[in-house]
Amino acid sequence: MKIEQIYTKCLAQGAYYIESEGEVAVIDPLRETFPYIDRAKNDGAEIKYIFETHFHADFVSGHLDLSKGTGAQIVFGPEAKPTFAFHSATDGEVFNIGALTITVIHTPGHTMESTCYLLKDSKDKQLALFTGDTLFIGDVGRPDLAQKSADMSKEDLAGMLFESLRTKVLPLDDDLIVYPGHGAGSACGKNMSKETFSTLGEQKKSNYAFDSKLSKIDFVNQLIDGLLPPPGYFGLNVALNKSGYDNIDEVINRGLTPLNLQSFNSHLEDKMFWF
Repeated sequence: MKIEQIYTKCLAQGAYYIESEGEVAVIDPLRETFPYIDRAKNDGAEIKYIFETHFHADFVSGHLDLSKGTGAQIVFGPEAKPTFAFHSATDGEVFNIGALTITVIHTPGHTMESTCYLLKDSKDKQLALFTGDTLFIGDVGRPDLAQKSADMSKEDLAGMLFESLRTKVLPLDDDLIVYPGHGAGSACGKNMSKETFSTLGEQKKSNYAFDSKLSKIDFVNQLIDGLLPPPGYFGLNVALNKSGYDNIDEVINRGLTPLNLQSFNSHLEDKMFWF
């Protein structure tokens, strides 16, 4: 068994590689797919599933390129409605990875489709929880990034996040490892720790979201207080992650092709984005 966090500091983003008995699951992959393909090749393993915790706003995910390159199935939790082929998992659905299982835990709040993935061993022991932007180390995901697409206010989503954390995450075992989608430096939260993993027991003690004295309304107010406007490119990234994009090699090749002045001005006038 192997559980590896592949952390990209410039994005403060954690992707995850899980291998057991020749089968691999990748969670929240970045656009460049070679780190996952190379690891699977070195392990003599096959990438079976690509799990996405939600539609990412701060980066373009590698789910499509990785699926096309390996044949692995893309999995989203409930409420996700991308335009490409994927498996729409139900809350509580279980996937097998070698001797391990991954259970889908739908945790709406950061976005409506936000989902955590619970890893267990063959004896049903809880090993790790991959929380995406639902739960960070020392913080939780901001609730204002999906309000337009979800047709809800940030207060509505913050309230849903409170319920998700208290009813879906809090009851899990204290000794499981929490692997979040981001760490300090990401714009997807306000006060994330520089640590990139923790135990759930430690988070129950130190993360304000689990404070038993904190009412739902107090949680909502604390979560939305001081939120800065999201970066302008976030909406574009969400759209690309929902509807697809060109292969990364094609994008790089286009980026290396010089433009003459006329072509450059034409692209500016057309407001053309090369993603």
